[in-house]
Amino acid sequence: MTRPARAPLTTTDLPTGVLLAAGFGRRFDPAGQRNKLLETLPDGRTVAWRSARTLAAALPNSIAVVRPGNPALNEELRRGGCRVIEAPDAEAGMGMALRAAVAASPDARGWVVALADMPWLPMELVRAVALTITTPDTIAAPWRNGQRGHPVGFGAAWRDDLLRLDGDEGARALLKSQPVTRILTEDDGAFRDIDTPGDLPT
Repeated sequence: MTRPARAPLTTTDLPTGVLLAAGFGRRFDPAGQRNKLLETLPDGRTVAWRSARTLAAALPNSIAVVRPGNPALNEELRRGGCRVIEAPDAEAGMGMALRAAVAASPDARGWVVALADMPWLPMELVRAVALTITTPDTIAAPWRNGQRGHPVGFGAAWRDDLLRLDGDEGARALLKSQPVTRILTEDDGAFRDIDTPGDLPT
């Protein structure tokens, strides 16, 4: 018997992408004169654009969270395809930025959280994390050699926990205390970020 074709997933079936772009990047430039997310990669695109583009291509309803007062960064993230929200509390740390994104997406069926300083993250891996969130209580992340990578996915059941986040710990405590579905990968993009100028390719 021929089975009916499965309907393709729509944006409402997918979790919401969250790009955390509110950090100060003090390790990159302690003086605060250079924003690492506006640095240019060899292809001529900024770090911010590349990270936003990857997330938005996989999850069209993606949100980028920034601190107020960064118009150039906001524009790059919008060009990459993300809806940008300014979160004044994001200056308190990653947890507050993620909390702002969750609050701004009350109808999401989950969230896939990526970091804006990881421009080498492959779109296929973002999509794999998103598709792994098959139940509201799922938490999923890439894994390699005992190390958790990014992005990290949370089902909708974790909304209240995410809305209680505070400070710069992000969701680490939640990830340590709850089972995480591991998506095995050898792709270095899930583990490679830009912390210092030396991390930029030449």
